[in-house]
Amino acid sequence: MIPIATNLRVYLVDDEILALKRLTRLLAGIAGIEIVGSTTDPIAAIGVLRSEPVDVLFLDIEMPGINGFELLAKLPSQPMVIFTTAYDQYALRAFEVNSIDYLLKPVEPEQLRRALKKFESLRDAGATHGLSKQLQSVLGKIVENRALAQRDFPERICSRVGDSMQFIELDRITHFFAEDKLTYAATELKNYVVDHTIAALEQKLESGKFVRIHRSTIVNTAYVDELHTWFGGRMLIRIKDKKRTELTVARDRVRVLKDKLGVI
Repeated sequence: MIPIATNLRVYLVDDEILALKRLTRLLAGIAGIEIVGSTTDPIAAIGVLRSEPVDVLFLDIEMPGINGFELLAKLPSQPMVIFTTAYDQYALRAFEVNSIDYLLKPVEPEQLRRALKKFESLRDAGATHGLSKQLQSVLGKIVENRALAQRDFPERICSRVGDSMQFIELDRITHFFAEDKLTYAATELKNYVVDHTIAALEQKLESGKFVRIHRSTIVNTAYVDELHTWFGGRMLIRIKDKKRTELTVARDRVRVLKDKLGVI
């Protein structure tokens, strides 16, 4: 059990019900923690947080409708936030600089212990108010940058061939892959060269639908037909296409993919 010096009022927001239940269970076993509420609906959370002050907000980043950054931007004042995410990007380094913590899902007890101890240290030092103001100052820029990035690929992506351009609907793309210094968008009919790296695509594409499963591969979860365990902690995906394409899931990406597919 992790002792907390004084009671902490916490609220939990995560669109993945299994992740929400896991975090609730972990927090319920900690002395001094009062869970004032939780929800999978970020819009509903806004209404609660506007009227119900909390000490710490556990907040997922990638959610349907609005993401965690956009949720915070809609609040009149910023609570202290511990982000929960399946990814280690999305400007999390900026939040580390501001001493705002985050937990990679699935959340482990040791991660949670570290984050709560960090919050207590900040609170005891009287730094929480200043950090909340710093968070508010960067939210606008992050929301704006992410909105611009997402508008780059509203429904289609461009493939250039010589002097011509062809537009491919994202719904037709089974996966993206990098090979021989080129990036391809794969469909059931053919592969198209696109002018974006895998890293850039990971930032721009809708993360609930497109998931990076390897340093050189991003899969459209709508096309995942089978998932098999493989050696070395990795997994193997079979795609719903005529070739029954097989893709390797790197060991450090297995949990991310399972979460997005709703696999326990």
